[in-house]
Amino acid sequence: MARGFKLFVVLLMILPVTAGCRTLTGKTAGENIDDATITAAVKSKLVADKAANLIRVDVDTNRGTVYLNGSVESTEQKARAEQLAWQANGVKSVVNNLQVRTR
Repeated sequence: MARGFKLFVVLLMILPVTAGCRTLTGKTAGENIDDATITAAVKSKLVADKAANLIRVDVDTNRGTVYLNGSVESTEQKARAEQLAWQANGVKSVVNNLQVRTR
């Protein structure tokens, strides 16, 4: 009987910890993995587009929203970066904070 009670107490202690499985950001492990996957996909698309030369664009993703930060040389590059970001699977929205450098 005592063994069963101990097991019950341990389960009660573990349940609240595992029920949410959220990080300090409030996102679940699955959401973190999804965001990391989206970020990697967007970065891959930006690097693969040699014509636009978008390797210096910083990409962050939070709950499916992709944030593009940094600077580019033209409005065309800014638009191209956003277009490529939208092509990645799982993207819910894109916030294009890219600044066009003046020459």
